[in-house]
Amino acid sequence: MLWLISIILIVLWILGLVTSYTLGGFIHILLAIAIIMVLVRIIKGK
Repeated sequence: MLWLISIILIVLWILGLVTSYTLGGFIHILLAIAIIMVLVRIIKGK
């Protein structure tokens, strides 16, 4: 579930870069959240 959410956030970020559609940096916040979620998952080792 966590991986799915992370992948969705990363895809939304890439779409934001490609279309230059960034709601005031909102897409970059989504990327930061996705990276943090992946790092937490890796650190927990599951």
